[in-house]
Amino acid sequence: MKKLLYIGFSLALVFVSQSFEMAQDVTLKWEDWNTGYKRGIAENKIILVDAYTDWCGWCKKMDKDTYSDPEIIKKINKNFVAIKFNPELDKTYYIDSTSYTGRELHAMLSKEYRTGYPTTYFILPQNNKLFINPGYEDPARFSATLDKMLGEAGIK
Repeated sequence: MKKLLYIGFSLALVFVSQSFEMAQDVTLKWEDWNTGYKRGIAENKIILVDAYTDWCGWCKKMDKDTYSDPEIIKKINKNFVAIKFNPELDKTYYIDSTSYTGRELHAMLSKEYRTGYPTTYFILPQNNKLFINPGYEDPARFSATLDKMLGEAGIK
């Protein structure tokens, strides 16, 4: 009887630990610009920059609908360095040793075009390209966008 109880307890422990690991796997690993940009360049990974503001309703909707989708999270965590970037914050951002304000960095990323919020920027260090993806996308459409970026970077 004790052996059966021990086996039951062991199985329950395995299931609990697996569900804990699965819960951790569905958390998007956001970084700030100064950490994520350096890491993306060093690891030669696609840099995904989510440009948002605190007042943007579509940004909040994209966080709720798209960036919380488990398949989107897995795809981003595996193949991208994800950066949350609010250009309205009073911070200093660096590219190499050059410093920028949030507005300066945003203008550089958007190539001076008005893109609105949210806008997702994809920096591909593999071939030195920048892609601008303005607006909200639901999970299905954003998954296709991520696949397109992987293709542009030559990643299968």
